[in-house]
Amino acid sequence: MADTNEKYKIYLVDDDRFLLDMYAMKFKNAGMDVTACQGGNFVLEKLREGNPPDVILLDVVMPEVDGFAVLETINRENLAPKTKVIILSNQGQDSDIERAKKLGAAGYIIKASAIPSEVLERTSKILKGEIE
Repeated sequence: MADTNEKYKIYLVDDDRFLLDMYAMKFKNAGMDVTACQGGNFVLEKLREGNPPDVILLDVVMPEVDGFAVLETINRENLAPKTKVIILSNQGQDSDIERAKKLGAAGYIIKASAIPSEVLERTSKILKGEIE
């Protein structure tokens, strides 16, 4: 189990309510301050209000605005300059991973191959600078 020590502020972004709730519970139980954002437009609105989180876990495939478009907008509008963005997606093609890196993502986790506790652990390590 990841030992978080600090209370990190995290935005979870996904269009799947079940997954949002599941990951939110996991991160809250680890002592993190979690905001669940159902979709790309919602997270962009939250970021434009100011006070960005320490980390954003961002799905790629979402209706309206996909994760790559969200990341491009965050970069273009400088909405979260110190926030680490981790892609959390079922899209695992090399081209997607490469695109995420080019857009400045701090990590890429494939949902289908990581249980929630592993997602929490990897997120904690990225936040602490233990893994790139």
